[in-house]
Amino acid sequence: MKTTDYIAFTIDRFPNGFVFTYDDFITEVKQKEAVIKALNRMAQSGKIAKISKGKFYKPEKTIFGDLQPEQKQVVKDLLEEDGKVTGYLTGFSIFNKLGLTTQISNTIQIGKNQTRPSFKRERYSISFIKQKNTITKDNIPLLQVLDSIRYIKKIPDASVESSCKRFLAIIKNFTNKEVITLVRLALKYPPSTRALLGAILKELQLGEATEPLFKSLNPITKYKLAGAGKVLSSTEKWNII
Repeated sequence: MKTTDYIAFTIDRFPNGFVFTYDDFITEVKQKEAVIKALNRMAQSGKIAKISKGKFYKPEKTIFGDLQPEQKQVVKDLLEEDGKVTGYLTGFSIFNKLGLTTQISNTIQIGKNQTRPSFKRERYSISFIKQKNTITKDNIPLLQVLDSIRYIKKIPDASVESSCKRFLAIIKNFTNKEVITLVRLALKYPPSTRALLGAILKELQLGEATEPLFKSLNPITKYKLAGAGKVLSSTEKWNII
């Protein structure tokens, strides 16, 4: 099978929105130039779309135009390395998914142990949030919630009050094991995050789980989160004002 035919056949089998690079087709060094030329020609013809240098995707075509790939596809090379999870979508990338806002951002935020400078990839601005905890596939949903609590004031088109209500609804469905893990992970977050999580857990009648959080806080430090007191009854105990 010719290189161009092989590439076309392979792309036809990709799902819509799948992001790929030259490396997905190159099996021999001598094929590299042919693959690069073939993919660039297909991008020029509109069969595939280019998202950044060396990165392409198979667009889903609608009457409104081509749909962009999911954010996770756009940055999947930044989320795994040699099959190991090294990052996860967070911040602006998951506020909507968690039901904290109706807005969808063109900023993709990634949590990683080792961060790097922000950069642009086509229409997206990609930035990084340092995560002090070890990142695993299982704890990513918990880290996303903790990151959202940490940046509660930055959630677009949402008040602290409405966000607290949403956090109550999310954490209410956590298992006891997940709550214990959530608290353990939170100990590496800023004091304001620990305090707000403590107040949320207390509201859910999970006060026993909050002891490590309470002991980790400076008893004289105040945390300004206007509106939290309208939803959480123990904000005074947690020095939330």
